[in-house]
Amino acid sequence: MNTFGIVGYLFLAFIHICNATYISTRLHKWLSFIFPRINVKIFIGVMVVITAVTLYSLMPMSLPMSYIYHLRMVGGYLTGILLYVLLLLLLVDIIFFVMRKVMYIPDKTLGKNRLPIKIPSKKTSKSHSSDGLHKIQFYARTLAIFFAVTIAGYGIYNATQIRITTFEIELQRDLEGEITIALISDMHLGEVHSERRLDRIVAYINSLNPDIVCIAGDIFNDDFYAIRDPQRAAAILRGIDATFGVFACLGNHDSGETVGSMINFLEESNIQLLNDQHVIIDDRLVLIGRLNAPLPRLPDGGFGGMLRRDFSYIMREVHTDLAYQGLPANLPVIVMDHNPTHINEYGNDVDLALFGHTHAGGHFPFTLGTRFMYVADRGHFRRDMYSPHIIVTQGVHMWSTPIRVGTHNEIAKILVR
Repeated sequence: MNTFGIVGYLFLAFIHICNATYISTRLHKWLSFIFPRINVKIFIGVMVVITAVTLYSLMPMSLPMSYIYHLRMVGGYLTGILLYVLLLLLLVDIIFFVMRKVMYIPDKTLGKNRLPIKIPSKKTSKSHSSDGLHKIQFYARTLAIFFAVTIAGYGIYNATQIRITTFEIELQRDLEGEITIALISDMHLGEVHSERRLDRIVAYINSLNPDIVCIAGDIFNDDFYAIRDPQRAAAILRGIDATFGVFACLGNHDSGETVGSMINFLEESNIQLLNDQHVIIDDRLVLIGRLNAPLPRLPDGGFGGMLRRDFSYIMREVHTDLAYQGLPANLPVIVMDHNPTHINEYGNDVDLALFGHTHAGGHFPFTLGTRFMYVADRGHFRRDMYSPHIIVTQGVHMWSTPIRVGTHNEIAKILVR
């Protein structure tokens, strides 16, 4: 791990430990109401173990999957559960903070007038009313923990499901007939449960009877050797049935020291990788695959020295190839990219651009963040009638935390005309 990664992880660890400390104090108060003689040392020991496991599962470094698979799985689930415990306990504390400061209670004898009534503070009163407040806090925290576990449980289940989303796109340039594209992204092979779902993913894709399959990056999860059974995974991917083939581009997680092994794996899987290259499909349209932008935190940008080229150079090669083959210069152009921050690179020379990367935030409240970070973080978008159609898929698998709340694992079926 380089200096950038170490500093980033230390900052993440600091935030995580602060959150764990807050959760621990609130859970201890809640449990003390049920078990007044709870052993503090045992409780602290359990919380330290839980915090360590969740931190380990978030560690941004390549580790042999055979050693950490189950630990990472447990840590991912605990991270999701603790997130919602944190949010709901924090909400309860905010509500009671406001109540302690001032609460207005209607006085029936004064009609619409209201009298300010201070709720007794725990520090200044051990009265009956203070005991009543403690009971209310206990029940409120009980509800918060119940709803947190329920929401996380739904998110864990939802992360095992796959949804088909259909888009119908009228291209700017005329396309002879109709073509069906199956778009997926973010398989994150090597991540927890990623290989287990490959059979289902391929079955879903084949059920769409696609002409083209596009994989918009993050096929791997940073380290090729994290895949538990590469030969089996390649055999499953070779089972994809598409009329004109399966094509892919590289994403930010398809990088690092094992990028060469990743590229070899794609070849063995009958997946054609397009690194700022194009292919002409059935003399009817042009498909371009973009290389992900270089990653400063990795040597050689993370892609073995390959650099993302200016799009204008790629289009010149496309027009040269079309002219050489005697094909019309105005064939529809579809671009397959990974990160939708590149949306503005594509103008009216592109009909459709396909992206992944965002996971649509994965789970609430991060779903709110991606809506602000990206022009489009999911679904179909088009700036105006002169701009290309944009489709951002939510990804077919999760990264790090195997929970989806407010989003779905998705395979996009795109009918282009």
